[in-house]
Amino acid sequence: MKRIIIILISIVSLGFSYAQDKSVPFKKEYFKDRKDEFKIAMKDLNDGLDIYEKGEYYWKGAIYKLEKANVFNPNNAQLNYRLGNCYLHSTEKIKSLKYFLKAYELRPTIAKDIHYKIGKGYQLNYEFDKAQEEFEIHRMKLEVSETKELLELDKLVAECNRAKELMTTPVRVWVDNVGAKINSKYPEYGPLITADESMMIFTSRRPSETSKEQAGGHYNEDVFISTKDEDGNWTQAVSISEKINTKEHDATAGLSNDGKTLFLYSSNAGGDLYQSLYINGEWSKPKNLGKRVNGDLSWDSGASLSYDGKELYFVSNREGTRGERDIWVSKWNEKRGEWGDAENIGPKVNTIYDEIGVFMHPDGETMYFSSDGHKGMGGYDIFFSKKQDDGTWGKPQNIGYPVNTTDDDLHFIMAANGKHGYYSSYRADGGDDIFMISFLGKPKEPLMSGEDNLLASVAAPIEEKMIQAEVELEIANNLTILKGIILDEETKQPITATLELVDNQAQKQVSSFSSDGKTGNFLLSLPAGKNYGIAVNAEGYLFHSENFEIPESAGYTEFEKVIYLKKIQVGKSIVLRNIFFDLDRSTIKPISKLELDRLIELLTENKTLRVEISGHTDTQGSASYNTKLSQNRAKAVVDYLVKAGFESSRFEYKGYGEEQPIISDEEIAKLPTKSERKDAHAVNRRTEFKILSY
Repeated sequence: MKRIIIILISIVSLGFSYAQDKSVPFKKEYFKDRKDEFKIAMKDLNDGLDIYEKGEYYWKGAIYKLEKANVFNPNNAQLNYRLGNCYLHSTEKIKSLKYFLKAYELRPTIAKDIHYKIGKGYQLNYEFDKAQEEFEIHRMKLEVSETKELLELDKLVAECNRAKELMTTPVRVWVDNVGAKINSKYPEYGPLITADESMMIFTSRRPSETSKEQAGGHYNEDVFISTKDEDGNWTQAVSISEKINTKEHDATAGLSNDGKTLFLYSSNAGGDLYQSLYINGEWSKPKNLGKRVNGDLSWDSGASLSYDGKELYFVSNREGTRGERDIWVSKWNEKRGEWGDAENIGPKVNTIYDEIGVFMHPDGETMYFSSDGHKGMGGYDIFFSKKQDDGTWGKPQNIGYPVNTTDDDLHFIMAANGKHGYYSSYRADGGDDIFMISFLGKPKEPLMSGEDNLLASVAAPIEEKMIQAEVELEIANNLTILKGIILDEETKQPITATLELVDNQAQKQVSSFSSDGKTGNFLLSLPAGKNYGIAVNAEGYLFHSENFEIPESAGYTEFEKVIYLKKIQVGKSIVLRNIFFDLDRSTIKPISKLELDRLIELLTENKTLRVEISGHTDTQGSASYNTKLSQNRAKAVVDYLVKAGFESSRFEYKGYGEEQPIISDEEIAKLPTKSERKDAHAVNRRTEFKILSY
């Protein structure tokens, strides 16, 4: 009944309004007393129309001139309609409504799509009931054969309903502009961060030495970078590198979790994805990712690397795309040393509309992206999907209001801890800027164990008073971030080292990373639910190993460590943290194989090495029992090495029992919790390797 009434009112009002043309034309006779002003206004009008007639891409650039003409004559229907179109294609879309309403008031027959445009304006301004009324009026003007337009109206009406629904249950967040150190009066978008939020790289269309002004008031895209100072504030952004920013469009596409692999979009060669590496304090010249990622005729952009570096997710409109653009994945081919053929990730994520801005969270199972095809509230919305056990992607979920708005919300990324997200959004209080989202969910307080294992536990929730109904968004944060510095033990100078990440249970290498040669910095993300072995290798040094057991529900933990590598010299020793034994026995567990293989490789490469393998226990149990157990375990390791083909004369073994603890009983007794004391005892239970001669 409501729709029928709306239609009847619209028909009556339209019939009445045909004779109500109040538009004032730009003609001399209407401005006899303002001849000089008229000349100036006509020049502004014609200059603006010259830009306007070039097409939608240029409409934003026509605003300045058309606005000046409109100040002189605010009652021209056609000018108001065109200004509405210009704003609808700008960063200030909400301003379009007043011009469309004015155009309709002056001339109700101004354009066939005027009610559609007014409806869009109302939707952008959160007046959803009015928007739906305008969409229904426009629907009555369409022919049955205009299927595409009718489907578009169905989509817009559904967006209004979805927006009303989302706004009744807002998610618990703060959305804040990141500030003037990053944002300028020009568009900024495409933020990328390291997993620990210490660095941000983004795209800006501000003027610079390499960014030329284009028609319509646009500047070419350039890439900028900012880091956090000691107080946690962003420093003034600067151009990232002359090797990256050229006179073409150069834009951010993706960044590895450690911030050492940067993916870029360049308009060079028609628009492709490139890769730049951060090596010894400098960014390398971008290299094209190749034909399996960059199609000959496709537009390829928006890339994100999986946490292990073995999968590259990116956006493309290549053949096989379901809609305008889809999300695709390419897997790293170790043998060929290149990315494999791209595969569409499927219809659960990709719609017949547009999916862009893909971001893979460091947890290894959550994908964020923007879409105007899923259930959103207008423009592009942010969605997330979880990887299922069978490797497919689950049904996308809207991240919610007020993160999502009625305008475009794009290029979302999430910090590893799940507390902050960053994205570019078209907002009345910031234009086309980068914003930070603070998620106010119930954070979990991690509990860190000793060096052998890394655990986390759930803490009590934080209570907050909210006026509106609340929705606690389930944000991915079940992972551990391990970061630190690798130094020479004696000189304390940074070392370029390789870090191998191993799934001990599966007995396979997950990934390989490098520390920065200039700073020694490294960063690894470790998704929950695995027992990880980490080996640090550098030429001329003994390898260093770490072990992290991360339960499925560990929550988020950030662990910082300085690793000192020891040169291969007599007297130097290392702890073999990834050799494991059955409880109270000297039987080596199968998950120790990769650590033992590293030891075999070291002994093979250094044929004159003679070493001592020693076993150590905690102080639980009798001293005599601990000594015997530690000796049997040390012997088991030597037996394994002899069986592997080494002469027994190269080895000595000894059990020290509880004689040489890393953490004393006095220190353990002072630890506040039973869990911490348990983990400290675990640190003392270990196998060591010591060079006797070389």
